[in-house]
Amino acid sequence: MSGRDLVRSWWSVGVAGAAQGLRTVRAAWRRRGGDATGPGPRVRARVPGAVREVEPGPGGGVIRFARSELRILVAVNGAVFWGWDGAGPEPSFALAGACPEPDPRAELEPDTDGGWRVVAERVTVAVSRLGALEVLTPGGVMLRRDLPPRWWEAEDGGPARWMQRSEVPADARFFGPGGRVEGPRPWDGSHRPGNGVTGTGGAVPVTVPVQLVVADAGTHLLFVDNPWDGTLTLREGVEGAGSGHDRVGTGELRMEGGPVRGWVMAGTPARVLLTWASLTGAPVLPPAWAFGHHLVREGAGGEDEVRRVVAGHLERGLPLDAVHLGAGHLEGGRAFTVDQDRFPKLAVLADELRREGIRLMSAVPAAVRAQDRRGEGTCPDAADARVRYAGQAARGFAGVWHTVDGPVPLGRGNALCLARAAHEGLRDEVPADERPLVLSASGWAGSQRYGGVWSKEGAVGWPGLRTSLAQVVGLGLCGVPFSGTDVAGGGEGEASELYVRRLQLAAYLPLLRTGAVGPAGGGPWEYGAVVLGHARVALGERRRLLPYFVTLAHLARRTGAPMVRPVWWPAPEERELRDCEDAFLLGDALLVAPVLEAGAVRREVRLPRGRWYDTATGRAYEGPAKVLVDAPLERIPVFARAGAVLPVRGEDGGTELEVWAPAPGRSGGGLVVPDGGDGGEEPEAERYSVTRSGPRVVVRRETEDGAREPSRPVRVRGLDGADGQM
Repeated sequence: MSGRDLVRSWWSVGVAGAAQGLRTVRAAWRRRGGDATGPGPRVRARVPGAVREVEPGPGGGVIRFARSELRILVAVNGAVFWGWDGAGPEPSFALAGACPEPDPRAELEPDTDGGWRVVAERVTVAVSRLGALEVLTPGGVMLRRDLPPRWWEAEDGGPARWMQRSEVPADARFFGPGGRVEGPRPWDGSHRPGNGVTGTGGAVPVTVPVQLVVADAGTHLLFVDNPWDGTLTLREGVEGAGSGHDRVGTGELRMEGGPVRGWVMAGTPARVLLTWASLTGAPVLPPAWAFGHHLVREGAGGEDEVRRVVAGHLERGLPLDAVHLGAGHLEGGRAFTVDQDRFPKLAVLADELRREGIRLMSAVPAAVRAQDRRGEGTCPDAADARVRYAGQAARGFAGVWHTVDGPVPLGRGNALCLARAAHEGLRDEVPADERPLVLSASGWAGSQRYGGVWSKEGAVGWPGLRTSLAQVVGLGLCGVPFSGTDVAGGGEGEASELYVRRLQLAAYLPLLRTGAVGPAGGGPWEYGAVVLGHARVALGERRRLLPYFVTLAHLARRTGAPMVRPVWWPAPEERELRDCEDAFLLGDALLVAPVLEAGAVRREVRLPRGRWYDTATGRAYEGPAKVLVDAPLERIPVFARAGAVLPVRGEDGGTELEVWAPAPGRSGGGLVVPDGGDGGEEPEAERYSVTRSGPRVVVRRETEDGAREPSRPVRVRGLDGADGQM
């Protein structure tokens, strides 16, 4: 360490803070150690430089700088592609097919100060003469500014590290990426946007490097199409608070290699997710039974264990729709095998369960091994489109779930490709009127095309409840609508209360999976009669809402809209809602406020604009407002939007319409999409309108031939605090 380095280090301690100064000291010592052991690889830095020439093309064009070039493409779906150093949109694991066609109306034209711009229907993209890229609203308001990238290239070759800094408005809030953070908003700090983790920890390793940014000016989504590992450092902005000086929000992305390319799409949240789905693929439609109650069993006890636990649930009136067998049912833990000692008649067991309305799922280690001619295990190339899972349906399985992530090289998209191989293999084997289910614990942009995500048990203890909710909300905003975390028992002290609160939250999430409870490995009855009663209520409500979940899944496939949404989803301009992380919307009809703290029997809930009904008491509240409501151990607060139409399961098993009365002088409505199986065309959405005239609520089905009486039973709620019949 030279004297100058030492002075700089202590100067940093005095001015920039002790932590920064100590980092400077350590860095100087590392440089001294490198000097003592010999020179490392020489690295040279590079920036684009100034504009030299421009080549217009369909939807944009190529801007050449002194030391790099930038390709801009506005696609017909409104998405904007940018790529440096010759990077194009293809090849890419993320894209559902070929790159969308360019928008013929978008042209590259000169801008001020020697820059260039592309004007499209929803955004304007401006590029400065030194390579800064701005995304603007049609009215010219800045949504984001990406400064010119910087590369560090080793002179002896190899991948080039790169960095890019960004700015967003001071009022903007970041959401995403994927399930990697402990909240739907990645708070100030560093995060890993890439696939550098194999997923052995509690957090879900689905790594979709997506930033959803919500600001007064509008919402936009940024996708960096690079599976390499890196670090994303975010810092939300601060408004001037009367001083007139704002601090913009900033982002700094540092990647270990890979292409410098990505996509930006802007508009309302619904428009952004629709564009994202058109780019990366519509979410696959899970089978209807996938929205029921899934039970996870290791399988080490064999067929008798499965029958015992299933019987325990059915005898106690606990709905059950699927059983997931873990690695214990595999011979030696090898994928696509069955331990014949424990499961000698697996197909017979599967038939027994199916007669009870229960499907069987098989665990498949993601590090799938194929046999070569010498009998040695080798990892198949999942990127090969010919690779398929085979034989699972013949064993009686209706789907598979990938249980581990390593040693599959996630950076090459193998996690996504394994999901594809599983989905396409099962789809070819199951009957034409059925749909398979594939769940993965890892993935990449586009994973929603083949299945959903299970995120293990998440973080432990009460903080894990917030993490579970955040992961599902975050995945939905990244285009993965079908996900959930496991509900497991165990522990001491508050274990029974925590189990109940976990189950109550999971009952309103798309994927509901429970595990063994207590030392006997049974169900919720292991905690006693009180907990059993609360579990029966939660699972019963989940079964009642199955038609609503199926409807939301169909709408997610058609529009890309998440099933679980942040409360700001319909009104991102309402700033107070952007900071609400302890409640969520299930579709557009229900607001769910889970209990996230031990011992709580009341909680505060922030309601968006409009009238909301407490579904337990029928009491109406007017939003926007904060309300304090009861949350006893037997239930969590759930609110229904006035005017909403919910398809629910009736006592006879058919679908009924639960209608919540509009406020006086107001109207409402909703969509119902019945599940028609997988053997024909997608079912038509049923559209209903709701009007209120005094104490009378009128429900009509809107068709091309006009309005008519609903053919389904209708139950009106919210009239004077009591239920009413139409």
